[in-house]
Amino acid sequence: MLRTRGYKYELKVNNKERTLLAKYAGISRFAWNWGLAARKSRYQTQTGAARYTDAIKQHKELNRLKHTDFPWMYEVSKCVPQEALRDLDRGYQNFFTNHQHRKRKQTTRYVGLPRFKKKGKCKDSFRLTGVVHLFPEIKQVQLPRLGKLRINEKPNLAVSARILSATVSRTADRWYVALTVKEEQPDCNPNDGPIIALDKGLSVFAALSSGIPIARPKFLLRQARKQRRLAKAHSRKENGSNNKRKSVLRLAQFYRRIANQRHDFLHQTSTYLAKNHSVIVTEDLHVKGLMQNKKLSKYWADLSHGTFQRFLKYKAPLYGSTVIEINRWFPSSKLCSNCLYYRRDLTLADRIFHCPLCGLVLDRDQNAALNVANYYTIYQFLLFSVAESSAETLNACGEVVRPASEQARVVESGRTAPRTVGDDYL
Repeated sequence: MLRTRGYKYELKVNNKERTLLAKYAGISRFAWNWGLAARKSRYQTQTGAARYTDAIKQHKELNRLKHTDFPWMYEVSKCVPQEALRDLDRGYQNFFTNHQHRKRKQTTRYVGLPRFKKKGKCKDSFRLTGVVHLFPEIKQVQLPRLGKLRINEKPNLAVSARILSATVSRTADRWYVALTVKEEQPDCNPNDGPIIALDKGLSVFAALSSGIPIARPKFLLRQARKQRRLAKAHSRKENGSNNKRKSVLRLAQFYRRIANQRHDFLHQTSTYLAKNHSVIVTEDLHVKGLMQNKKLSKYWADLSHGTFQRFLKYKAPLYGSTVIEINRWFPSSKLCSNCLYYRRDLTLADRIFHCPLCGLVLDRDQNAALNVANYYTIYQFLLFSVAESSAETLNACGEVVRPASEQARVVESGRTAPRTVGDDYL
């Protein structure tokens, strides 16, 4: 089975190569801004179908202008402005597609128009296509017009892998190359590990149904004092001075170190869960809504639950496991994992769950993790089962037709679950 994957390596460049890479990134930024300005001007001055264009037409127009207005663009590969215009065209397509979906009320997510890129305010990057070669023995990569560049580690690509493109980017003072590769991935056997459920939170990173919680990392919070000191020193520097430029680099290096620590933790945790468990049940956490809380937003951002969920989704098929996302409105924290009693009066300050019906006393996050596990094993049959006489919750295609609000209303009714499964519960 063919899969498209990405491999990112750090480049080991000298001052001459660093200057050349910055020139490539600058021309990519210029092509983006030129194409965006041309599209805005065309939309305001033309009428009908002439108001719109695409990447191919703009690239032909830019090639005509190279001879007279932009002869310095011949110093770099032709792929740099071409890929920048393609990215711009993709941004417009995403905007129009999102606009149609919002008109039909198919989504509430908003995707805006592409904006201009300013030097120093945007990420320096460019993409190259064509002939890209890797030399693992000497730790080098060959890029179009750039030649051979050294990398810090030995690449581990398969022999049959085909490189589609190379994206070069800069983070702080370091340059990286990301290779998009299409390779043959053998189908792995189904994972025979146990089923595990996660309840994500703030007090711990995630509570597991196995009873062993994942401790909450504090990558940025532990360095808050250093962050304040660097930010305060940066604000006192004169604009345009060399000291201001140096302080910008120090801040960027600090945030790069924090981001690397966070990604290392997320990769190790997600790999462990995907490799050792057959089914991973998680809740569909509304991270964007949680970030609206100004008092807790920095804590949620430091945990990066959204990135962790993305890592789990793409790693699970590689190890033969499955990721199941439950409904975000499922009251996992307010249900008793032993008798399914619903506690309406439970607040966020209550960190210990006390069940007045069966007397269960358990940590709030641990109880929620057990409920998430029970949702996969028990609750899905209770809430989404099909009656023998008529299909109440599933249609012929297997899709859920009962609204989720009705299911939540059943759970929030305050009734406890009977000893046996019957019609009273549903």
